Amino acid sequence: MEAFVRAATLKNYTEIAQSLGLNPGEMLRGVGLTPFMLNDPECMLPLEAALNLLECSAARSSCPTFGLRMAEARRLSDLGAISLLFSHQRTLRDMLLTSIEYRHLLNRTLAMNLETVGNTVLIRDEIMAEAGVPKRQAAELAIGILHRTCKSLMGSHWHPRSIHFSHEAPASLEDYARFFRCRVVFDAEFDGIVCNVADIDQLNPQADPAMAGYARQFMDSMAGASEPSVIFDVRKAIYLLLPVGRATIHQVAYAQGVSVRTLQRELDEVGLTFSELLNGVRRELALSYMENKNYSLQRVGMMIGYAVPTSFTRWFYTEFGCSPRAWRNRSKQVGSDSSASPVDVPPGQG
Repeated sequence: MEAFVRAATLKNYTEIAQSLGLNPGEMLRGVGLTPFMLNDPECMLPLEAALNLLECSAARSSCPTFGLRMAEARRLSDLGAISLLFSHQRTLRDMLLTSIEYRHLLNRTLAMNLETVGNTVLIRDEIMAEAGVPKRQAAELAIGILHRTCKSLMGSHWHPRSIHFSHEAPASLEDYARFFRCRVVFDAEFDGIVCNVADIDQLNPQADPAMAGYARQFMDSMAGASEPSVIFDVRKAIYLLLPVGRATIHQVAYAQGVSVRTLQRELDEVGLTFSELLNGVRRELALSYMENKNYSLQRVGMMIGYAVPTSFTRWFYTEFGCSPRAWRNRSKQVGSDSSASPVDVPPGQG
């Protein structure tokens, strides 16, 4: 099933591309898009084309932080009408939960989840891209926007402990240090932000309950034309739960607030089963993790739900026609001509 994103996702693309010496029109046409498509923020663009645009632009401009630069140019108001609802939430936690609630009106290809462990909160924001589609720039754009949104709401009270990216570190970390002003972990097991519980539960001094209520009514009036799809909802839940070993139909149904029977009925209505969606996400994540040579094969297997290496190997062979080790060896040969050298950074901790 082809995924789409709103053109608003690429806001500021033209300005950033021009500032780096690129021809935005040429870059857009190169991935099957046109400048006209970016004029309407509600225009739906193929996700793969948008991701390829960012990756090609970063490569052509020799700017590995292209996505981060786009995030740096964003403001809370760029989110549109929902920015009013965000800005009047009682706490940052409330704002993040509201973002999850209305994700289908913002970007349904992003899966966000909050996990609280003791005094620590993990804010995961994962892009649900097809296997093999590069998403480094999009991940940095998404996490960068999330960081700026949190800072817009909390101001000087926003102090994340660390930023996490599942991809490798670039040659220079200067832009990341300047933008995030906290520890940035690469080769992590998720894309997102780690912060203290106390930080996201601080009261928002700008919150106005009456304005929040008005904004919610307005957003709900818009929701009818963009109801979330059960397929996207289930895939999002699997993306978030699989790496932590909880991607069962019971856990996914619980996350959706429905019974297992209801979830099965909804999937039957669209001609799919939970097992089919689970395996599809598992394939996409497996290939994504396999491309990161800093992930051991055992680690990859565990991150997609296989604690026993032989079980992972059997599943991988069934899906891709070779063993994980053979796939990685072949991948190394294909990429042997690359001149890029990874930075020596410690693997991130999930």
